[in-house]
Amino acid sequence: MGEQKLNKKKALAILSSDALSSVAYGPEQILIVLVTIGAAAFWYSIPIALGVLILLTALILSYRQIIFAYSHGGGAYVVSKENLGKYPGLIAGGSLLVDYILTVAVSISAGTDAITSAFPSLHEHKVVIAIAFVLLITILNLRGVTESASVLAYPVYLFVLALFILIGTGLYNILSGNVPAELHTSLGTPVAGISLFLLLRAFSSGSSALTGVEAISNAIPNFKSPEASNASKTLIAMGVLLAVMFSGIVVLAYYYGIAPRADVTVVSQIAEQTFGRNAMYYFIQGTTALILILAANTGYSAFPLLAVNLAKDKFIPRMFTMRGDRLGYSNGIIILGVLSMVLIYVFEGKTEQLIPLYAVGVFIPFTLSQSGMMVKWLREKPAGWVQKFIINTVGALISFVVTMMFFMTKFTQVWPVFVFLPILLLVFHRIHKHYEAIADQLRITTCEETIKIEGNVIIVPVAGITHVVMNSLEYAKSLSPQQIIAVYVPFEREDEAVFEEKWRKWQPDVRLVTLYTPYRSIVQPLTKFIDKVNWKAAELNHRVTVIIPQFIPKKGWHNILHNQSSLLIRARLLFRSDVIVTTVPYHLKK
Repeated sequence: MGEQKLNKKKALAILSSDALSSVAYGPEQILIVLVTIGAAAFWYSIPIALGVLILLTALILSYRQIIFAYSHGGGAYVVSKENLGKYPGLIAGGSLLVDYILTVAVSISAGTDAITSAFPSLHEHKVVIAIAFVLLITILNLRGVTESASVLAYPVYLFVLALFILIGTGLYNILSGNVPAELHTSLGTPVAGISLFLLLRAFSSGSSALTGVEAISNAIPNFKSPEASNASKTLIAMGVLLAVMFSGIVVLAYYYGIAPRADVTVVSQIAEQTFGRNAMYYFIQGTTALILILAANTGYSAFPLLAVNLAKDKFIPRMFTMRGDRLGYSNGIIILGVLSMVLIYVFEGKTEQLIPLYAVGVFIPFTLSQSGMMVKWLREKPAGWVQKFIINTVGALISFVVTMMFFMTKFTQVWPVFVFLPILLLVFHRIHKHYEAIADQLRITTCEETIKIEGNVIIVPVAGITHVVMNSLEYAKSLSPQQIIAVYVPFEREDEAVFEEKWRKWQPDVRLVTLYTPYRSIVQPLTKFIDKVNWKAAELNHRVTVIIPQFIPKKGWHNILHNQSSLLIRARLLFRSDVIVTTVPYHLKK
């Protein structure tokens, strides 16, 4: 376990890739809203970007406090549950579970867009390409946390280097006068048709660049000791890098007069205007595509850990707490990969349709976690709590405004939230209720009486006189030689008489019951007979045990060549509380 912990450099790569990669589409989302007014409105992207940076600062400071207050991880789910109650916690947890699935789908789809921008001939195959990348990253994560971090570190830092080169070169061109002034309108130019509502809509769209900020607080257990300190430093490093790259892309897009296009990303247009279609352009596009695709790994790191917290609290299946042989939570990784592929297929890999749903799924937990921290400071009042309370209050208010703007301006795209969240809460409730009921029934302190078993009646269904049947009868005799009943179900009358004669000669000390049926059904007459025996056995405090003979072929595919009647009998009887079912295998040698 200790060897699977991450240092700060690897953690920055594996947990920040989602947030850092969002600069490839966050600024573009602002321009998509402003372009509805016209190119003259693009200058508003600068003050909008400043607003996004203020929100980023508030979130970084807020989540830094969460990291130290809840160093065991869990993030928004744990904070909301402990301070606001069970259901706010489940809303935060459910939103984040769905959001991490969307993280994978959006990141992979956006990465595929970067590839198809550079190679337009691949555009019609984007869904297949995206699904192939999901499979690749799923397999990579099943190999273990450290291995995936080692692979991811290089593309993430290459992307940061590429963006710094692009931003640095672009700013040099602007400052040296190589960018014509007519490409952009001056800051402060009046624009007809602009409104506060539209600016808030653009702000909320640009806030999609902040998705993934919470991932570090969810994955604190993945850090080397001291976990909280290392996670805090990684969070600040991520915030600084994200702020520099996001503001740099917004500034370049403004000065270059870049307009959003369906077939080419904003970063691709900036790179082409800065360098032309040369090796540097393809380096930037290649690293952008890589980090967007590998940003999905943030979901693979955070989803399994969040699922573990929910599973420990009995709100989702316990299988999510199981580690694989590489010490990763394999079930969470596989489920995440499968659901992400389904989303990509359903939405045809269209990033713009997924991003609003993706962003609102983040800002609901943002709002709840900040509100939870406000309650915590008011209740506990530790040293310096007023400053901490103000930080979380600012974060909560801005997150709430962004969430409301998503609902008001993009309702047609985010309405599924009102469907899946109630369904998730219902599922969580039913699963929790099931686990509680199971626990109540399994406790030996309950007043339920234990039924004493004073004897055993063994029923052995037989299909012929074979080694398989002999093997089962010998086992039955070792358990209860005086209470064995062999049951044969013939479909023809003459078969009944012939088999009874053979049985008397072969096993004269084992009682045989034949149940003739013209309907070619073995299970129905057998279960009726078991009912009769069981009724009689219950009077004597005896239990009925059905021993099912079954031969096991040497090769697995041989099973399809046989009728598997033993499986049908077992499947029918397993759900009966008054019958014990035992399978006695006979392994074939050829």
